[in-house]
This record gives sequence, structure tokens and C-alpha cells, in this order.
Amino acid sequence: MTDRNRGIAEMTTAMALSGTIGWFVVVSGRPVTDVVFWRCLFGTAALAFGCAAMGLLRRHSLTWRQVGFAALGGMAIVANWLLLFAAYPHASISIATAVYNTQPFMLVGLGMLFLGERPTASQFAWLGIAFAGVLAVAEARAGGSAGGNYLTGIALALGAAFFYALAAFVAKRLKGVAPHLITLIQVAVGAALLLPLADLGRPPASLSSWAALATLGAVHTGIVFVLLYGAIQKLPTNLAGALSFIYPLVAVLVDVFAFGQRLAPLQIAGGAAILVAAAGMTLGWSFRRRAPAAAGPAPDGAVSSRS
Repeated sequence: MTDRNRGIAEMTTAMALSGTIGWFVVVSGRPVTDVVFWRCLFGTAALAFGCAAMGLLRRHSLTWRQVGFAALGGMAIVANWLLLFAAYPHASISIATAVYNTQPFMLVGLGMLFLGERPTASQFAWLGIAFAGVLAVAEARAGGSAGGNYLTGIALALGAAFFYALAAFVAKRLKGVAPHLITLIQVAVGAALLLPLADLGRPPASLSSWAALATLGAVHTGIVFVLLYGAIQKLPTNLAGALSFIYPLVAVLVDVFAFGQRLAPLQIAGGAAILVAAAGMTLGWSFRRRAPAAAGPAPDGAVSSRS
């Protein structure tokens, strides 16, 4: 198997697993704070084992500045998970995941504010389409849920997207540091921050709850990050970006088949607009037409044509 095919397999697996996160959160039956704490704790154990096996704990020495940036990213990741998981019961897994995919636009906004970056006209257009999608989703109502609760779920998912973008922005300051090591620091910080808030006096009572929490930590944090970073190293950015949209697709399928969620037409249209706009932003799609190729002598008597 070539590196490219191996990378495609790794990215596909990582995104498909990520799409099932919402199911495990619901099955765990635990409060959001407990879910994130146990995810961080099991994730720390899995990533520490992985980093040690890869020799990362021996080879890499981090400066205090790098540790500080990684810890800051960990705080953002924890806030991201808390808000996203809290959004699921209000707006459904599929809608929360769709709104969560506004994160590329949040990252562009941070770049504008702090790095002086200027988005292109096409990026502004995609932003407008995504915003229209969020408005459409917010106007709709999930079947059987109160309007106020539904809008709360949308707001929580938007907040989660912001903190994910913030974590990605901070990660830009850590070039040259092994991503596995960054993630290890982040989840360790998360476990430490949430320890005082976790309800350790009433641990999960059922085997299924423990299994769900362990899977969120060991699989969705440990294994998924190893697969994800391995794929990113093997694939061109545009292909990795395209495969990342397997995540929301799987999340929608899980919501429909596992929980019987049925989306209204306006919700479907809004979610689709967000995902298409996020794909356009991620993959660099442009609304500009390509300039026609310069006319010149046609080789071998062929007729020149526009590309």
C-alpha cells in the first residue's frame, strides 16, 4: 500500500470514528463535565502510552513557552468539548455538528484580528453562505423540542466552534512540536482543570457507561489523533480537507439511524449550506472564472481551445 492510500485509509477511519462521538456521549449517560473529564483522563493514558512507544517523551524537550501555549490550547479544547457535548441534547447531534463546522470561518476571523490576514472575495462569499445556513438552521425547529432550547443548542455549537478555532490558532505557535505531544499536554491539562468539577463521588454505575467513556478517551482521542496526524503527514491539504467532511456525514447518519432524528427541510438546507461553505473555504474553491488560456499557434495542426 502506498503512503497516499495509507493516508486515505487513516483519514477516512479517523473521520468515521469522529462522527460517532455523539452516540457515545449520549450512551454514557453522564453529565457533560464528567464526560469531558473521563475523556481527558482516558485520553491522557492512551496518548502517554503512544508517545512513550514512539519515543516522543525521550526525544523532545519543550520550552516553558511551548508548554504554556499547549496548555492554553488545552483550555480551549476543553471548552470546545464542553460546549459541543452540551449542544447535542438541545439541537440534535446532526444539527450541532453542522453548526460546529463553522469553525474554519472562526479561524479566518482570528487571523484577521491578530495576524493582519485579509480574506479573499471568495472567502467572504463562503462566509456569507455559511451565515445564511446558520440563520436557516436557527429558524427551523427540531421535532419535539422547544424553540428556546433549540436556539441554546445552536449557540452552544457556535461557541464550541470558536474555541476549536482558538485551539487551532494557538497550535500555529507550536510548529515543530510533535502533534501527539501537544495533544497529550492538552488532555492532561483538561483532566487537571476538570478534576474539581467531576462528580467522582458517584462514578458510572454500568459497564456500558464505563465502556463509552473509555472509548471516547482511548479511541476518539488517542487512536483518532494518531490516525489523523499520520494522515495529514501523508496527504495533500486539499485531499485531507475533503475527507474531513466524512465526520459530519457520519454524525448525521448516526443521528438518523441510532436516535431516529428526522430533520425538517429548512434544517437540511441550512446544514448543507454550512457544510458546502466550509468545504469551499477549506479546499479553496473560488467563484472567479479562470482566465482564458492565451491563444497561440496550435501544435500539430490542432485547434486551440479555452480551458
